[in-house]
Amino acid sequence: MRFDAKVEELDNVIAYIEGELEKLNAPTKVIMQMAVAVEEIFVNIAHYAYAEDNIGGPAEVSVILHDNMIDVIFEDEGVEFDPLAKADPDVSLEADDRQIGGLGIFMVKKSMDSVEYRRDGGKNILTIKKSW
Repeated sequence: MRFDAKVEELDNVIAYIEGELEKLNAPTKVIMQMAVAVEEIFVNIAHYAYAEDNIGGPAEVSVILHDNMIDVIFEDEGVEFDPLAKADPDVSLEADDRQIGGLGIFMVKKSMDSVEYRRDGGKNILTIKKSW
């Protein structure tokens, strides 16, 4: 599915993913974990992928369904950014003592079975996988 990379599209993106998970009778916990991960990733794309151009752009969200597994692939043509390159935040520190940023992708990495990034053909491609 192709969406405008705008926060206003978030509900449509989540509805799409939840619909696909419901086809597989995924457990509620998995649906909720995936919704949180999708929100974090899509909002980051909406806020940052096309920020330099200030004109927005597309975000493609693809789903590959397997028995008891889902792969969700996010693609955008925005500025190159590998969210996995940054070190995980030190969650042992108090919130006021931590550097800003990185907590969302950290939560995604902890809740998904796999998170992979690659840059290909001028696109950021982030794939998350979850099984149950």
